[in-house]
Amino acid sequence: MPDQPLLQPVTLGPYTLKNRIVMAPMTRSRANNPDRAPTNMHVTYYGQRASAGLIITEATQVSPQGVGYIHTPGLHSAAQVAAWRDVTTAVHAAGGTIFSQIFHVGRVSHPDFHNGELPVAPSAINPEAMSFTTKGRQQTVTPRALETAEIEGVVADFVQAAKNAVKAGFDGVELHGANGYLINQFLADGANQRDDRYGGSVANRSRFLFDILDGVTHAIGARRTALRLGPSGLGALPIADSNSRMLYEYVITRLNDYKLAYLHLIEPSYSVADIPNTVQNVTRHFRPFFDGVLVTNNGYDRERGNAVIAAGHADLVAYGKPFISNPDLPQRFRLNAPLAEGDAATFYQGGREGYIDYPPLRAEVA
Repeated sequence: MPDQPLLQPVTLGPYTLKNRIVMAPMTRSRANNPDRAPTNMHVTYYGQRASAGLIITEATQVSPQGVGYIHTPGLHSAAQVAAWRDVTTAVHAAGGTIFSQIFHVGRVSHPDFHNGELPVAPSAINPEAMSFTTKGRQQTVTPRALETAEIEGVVADFVQAAKNAVKAGFDGVELHGANGYLINQFLADGANQRDDRYGGSVANRSRFLFDILDGVTHAIGARRTALRLGPSGLGALPIADSNSRMLYEYVITRLNDYKLAYLHLIEPSYSVADIPNTVQNVTRHFRPFFDGVLVTNNGYDRERGNAVIAAGHADLVAYGKPFISNPDLPQRFRLNAPLAEGDAATFYQGGREGYIDYPPLRAEVA
């Protein structure tokens, strides 16, 4: 395929991307230092993958309250901003474009991260999941419901993190509204049983998201702001919603008012045919509801990625695990070269091994 759709340039916000291959956000748990800041390994890791049309960083917490996993970086301190600046400088020097994915984990955190204090959530409902802490895997606890007056402060944390991202040299930010984290918790009625203006109706449950979008787009501009959603309700920590189809049709339609850089949608990992009011083919279903640039994610290979763009269902395709072991993934797609397999044992632990030691194609192959 000499004219692969994946390899064509595309306009995204104020940027012209060299191809439509996105490096998906992936937690790698390498910020193993007291500052929870990126290290020189992060500089190398992201710089190696700058041939992607767009890099979206690993999920990065907006505040200490938003921490939920060991060795994940933040964007709320001067040390973190300085360390991320080294990363963005390396990516830009290699001709890349990079957005920071910012998040707050909400109820999937653990008291071990908060000096014994409970994690916060829309409602006091235990997600019944496992938390990865410095003491190993531990069962989650019942969180504390945020007071209405506290929510404004959490919104402000997202806004400040977006400002910090710009200071660190990022080209934009992606709000993480999926995978069972705090924005997703407010959206889904399986996690949000509030009786104030942030609970009840679809409009109320989406208020937290739109408050954040209002603040972030005002602070850094809509064309540098993006959003990730999982309308099928599936992900790392799925949350049930009584009518996810209606919820996300409402939310995605409203997003058109913002003129965002892009919307990033996650396809379900398995069949949802038996779940009422849930969409199986997420990208195809929601494409007509969104007027802007659409990124699709989950389970794509080279052929399916080219096909979804050619069909007009998406504008870019995000790849996760293939980018771990193939730092030059666009080149491999260009040549239809074999992909290297990743070592799952090093996905979330270790140092340089399984992180920055995957080689590019040999010169004689390229």
